[in-house]
Amino acid sequence: MGSLLKRLLASSIAYQAPSIVSAALALLTLPLYTRALTQAEYGYAETLLTFIILSSILLRLGIGEAFVRFWFDDEDAERRERLARTTVTVVAATTSVAALAGLALAGALSELLLDTRDAGLLACGLLGLWAFTNLEVAYALLRVEERRRAYVRAGLANVLLTVTLTVVLVVVLDQGARGYVLGNYAASTVVLFALWADQGARIRLVVPRRLGPLLRFGAPTVPAEAAVFALNVIDRAYLVRAESPAAAGVYAVGVKLATAVILVVRGFQAAWPPLAYSVEDDEEAGRLYATVTTLYVLIVGAAVAALTLLSRWIVDLLVAPKWGEAHEVLPWVALGWALYGLYLVFITIAGRAKVTTRNAPAALAGL
Repeated sequence: MGSLLKRLLASSIAYQAPSIVSAALALLTLPLYTRALTQAEYGYAETLLTFIILSSILLRLGIGEAFVRFWFDDEDAERRERLARTTVTVVAATTSVAALAGLALAGALSELLLDTRDAGLLACGLLGLWAFTNLEVAYALLRVEERRRAYVRAGLANVLLTVTLTVVLVVVLDQGARGYVLGNYAASTVVLFALWADQGARIRLVVPRRLGPLLRFGAPTVPAEAAVFALNVIDRAYLVRAESPAAAGVYAVGVKLATAVILVVRGFQAAWPPLAYSVEDDEEAGRLYATVTTLYVLIVGAAVAALTLLSRWIVDLLVAPKWGEAHEVLPWVALGWALYGLYLVFITIAGRAKVTTRNAPAALAGL
């Protein structure tokens, strides 16, 4: 048990390291963005960023999740390589088709998603959709082999390049919401190509074979994951239309300030499935699940309590005065992220047992 927990901690720290640096830099640059962008611009940009992640979940078809699970089912090196190439090919194909179709309808799509016509902003978002989704698969290839150093290097390069580009585009060149979105994902595109070069033969596109088992495992996870993440989209999309883009911007600042909890959840999300799937003994797995769940609730619960008590002072310290109402958002968003992480514990347990068909009814009932 001790060795498994050490692996989980080591992986979580490695996978969180880029996020920790990103969060620190995000908090340092947030005053710059909240002064350079209007509340409406920030609201449009953050709303589009959440739509990108939701669309990415749909376009992956659950293949990425299935890849991680099936990797630990087969120790044959050649079959693992075919699995990796199939995963890369399918996701590259779906994202490329979606991005090209979206470009053709960029103006109409921006009206549908953001209640404003801005084809340029939507085009930046489509680049983000393509880069983010394929980068998730590239990161998954590193995670299954526990190549923590490579993951950290790639993640840190992505963070530093993202911050540099975003500051230049938003603060120096005054490109508004377009600069904010483009800065976030132009860097991801560069890092993606670097990882593809590093991973060599695995990136060769192939005619997908034995896709059926991957889809049977992965497809049932898509409605569940999409339904849960849809909550991150629904709130902003609702505020843009029912209140104003400025209200969505204030809300998005509150979300950004929930960084402490988000960091823990995302690091845990990256580290937990490979570890859980690698445990073969059911009794040992059960003890691991109980221990990890208990520790998670204690640690994340303390973080939520701290953010709740300090929310007003955190907002006053880190953002421009016009964003002061964001403190009302912070406790609730922190709690939501904490519960999302707990949900991931049980999703992974269901994945290990290969009963992913249960995910969708549970998530839809909660939604």
